[in-house]
Amino acid sequence: MTYCVGILLEQGLVLASDTRTNAGVDQVAIAPKTHVFEQTGERVIVLLTAGNLAITQSVVNLLREQIKESEQGVATLNNVHSLFEAATVVGAAMRSIYHRDGEALKEHGIDFTASILVAGQIKGEKPRLFNVYAAGNFIEATSDTPYLQIGETKYGKPIIDRVINYQTDMMEAVKCVLISFDSTIRSNISVAMPIDLMIYRTDTLTADCRQRLTERDPYYASVHKGWGEGLKTVFSSLPNPEWGSR
Repeated sequence: MTYCVGILLEQGLVLASDTRTNAGVDQVAIAPKTHVFEQTGERVIVLLTAGNLAITQSVVNLLREQIKESEQGVATLNNVHSLFEAATVVGAAMRSIYHRDGEALKEHGIDFTASILVAGQIKGEKPRLFNVYAAGNFIEATSDTPYLQIGETKYGKPIIDRVINYQTDMMEAVKCVLISFDSTIRSNISVAMPIDLMIYRTDTLTADCRQRLTERDPYYASVHKGWGEGLKTVFSSLPNPEWGSR
């Protein structure tokens, strides 16, 4: 399992994924789940992947091969004119891998599980954020619901629901994302450090603000400690129910 979150803000995008691919007492591995397609000054498209690693890696590799071998008139992430078209290309790649591997996986009792967040900006339009499902269809984040999650979402969702809106300051959103990950990691062994974090500011058209955070990262450690201690302080300050002493 994994956890990925994308937040669409007036100022840009905050994107993050964990890196754990296996969880067990004797088998733990890590792999990047953030994949960047960049043409500086023209477009930045980021994919965050969750689900069966073999499936999502195949999709990402297919998308890269399409760019290398692109023919005139064939849509790729390097030549589409909008993020909507980019999500369509990713969805088509998802269906292509399903047609290739779906039946073989089914014969071995393995579900075709994969989802991909597609985020970024192409020159001429605002930043956008989509969630592409295993079937290749997708939804888009809006200013009313400006975030999307995939993977192990339930532990990190409450803090995002309470804090995030479209006008949230970007650095506030970064703190919120890290707290969301901290809560998820504490409650689920299938999500773990390091965290790949990317901050994209509107109209910069470059992926120059990327960070891999480990447990020893001083800022993450301060957020982890401050959030835990703050929760205890707030909890202690809440009044006891009057009916509880009867």
